[in-house]
Amino acid sequence: MRTRRRRAVVVTGASGGVGRATARAFAARGERVALLARGREGLAAAADDVQRAGGEALVVTVDMADAKAVDDAAQQVVDAFGRIDVWVNNAFAGVFAPFTEITPDEFRRVTEVTYLGCVFGTRAALRHMLPRDRGTIVQVGSALAYRGIPLQSAYCGAKHAIQGFNESLRCELLHERSGVRTTMVQLPAVNTPQFDWVLSRVPGRARPVAPVYQPEVAARAIVHAARHGRRREYWVGGSTVTTLLANAVAPGLLERYLARTAFDAQRDAGEHPGQGNLWVPADGPHGRDFGAHGRFDEESLPAGPQEWVSRHRGHAGKALTLGAGVLAARRLTRAARRWATRYSSTSSVRSVGPS
Repeated sequence: MRTRRRRAVVVTGASGGVGRATARAFAARGERVALLARGREGLAAAADDVQRAGGEALVVTVDMADAKAVDDAAQQVVDAFGRIDVWVNNAFAGVFAPFTEITPDEFRRVTEVTYLGCVFGTRAALRHMLPRDRGTIVQVGSALAYRGIPLQSAYCGAKHAIQGFNESLRCELLHERSGVRTTMVQLPAVNTPQFDWVLSRVPGRARPVAPVYQPEVAARAIVHAARHGRRREYWVGGSTVTTLLANAVAPGLLERYLARTAFDAQRDAGEHPGQGNLWVPADGPHGRDFGAHGRFDEESLPAGPQEWVSRHRGHAGKALTLGAGVLAARRLTRAARRWATRYSSTSSVRSVGPS
């Protein structure tokens, strides 16, 4: 009986959150998984997860903003596994704050880790994939790659940049008729520890905009995308479909809606812990392992019908996805119009009174 070849998979940002869940999902298929991140505590625990799930783990400590270090990390993977079959660009950093309260150095750091880290990771992967004319690169994106929201300008900017970069790269690979594939997975809000370790200047505790999905939902989509890299992108979660379609239909109204709702939707009561992991990993020598899940387990969705439809996109799947998305987009658009009307009426009343 012919046995399936175990692939060599690289996951960046593998110490926690979506990266951690993704590493476990690949390991459950018996893959060899290289775990790339800065924090040693989280990487060590992730390696244990991979081995318990049935995979083989390789730990590589690296800052994805350092191009030379990323190249060296890729070479370590090839030295250990012989090749790189799949590279998942998942590492990111963020700041929760109004744009005017983010320093230039902080904005640059988010851009370097989230966007340039993806660029450097892709370049390192291609260096080993192109000579073999084989391999798949998965860019982990977000609904925010298309639709910016308040308080996350640096992150949204970086995800938009990844979207444009990936489209350009796909065109070049198609032109060369390369056997290397690149695809992008657009995620919804996910229950990860990032909301407790992100640098925040917002009153209260940072949180994702509901609805929130478990990281395993994202992981399943990423593993599927790695096996079906010809498709240009995957939309994960009904909220992602809603957001992207509403943004295409009525972006101005959506902006007004988000201006009125997204500030409160991104914070909980309480005090935000710590100073964030922008410069120093939260799971460094004096930190701890945070795992894959954040503090939102009780409200997070473990799956949804759109997940199945996205993975099985035949004609019926397309119709179901578009139909559900259009209905949701109409609802969001109507809500945005109500907010816009109320906002305009309030503004008019305010302008009539005596100065």
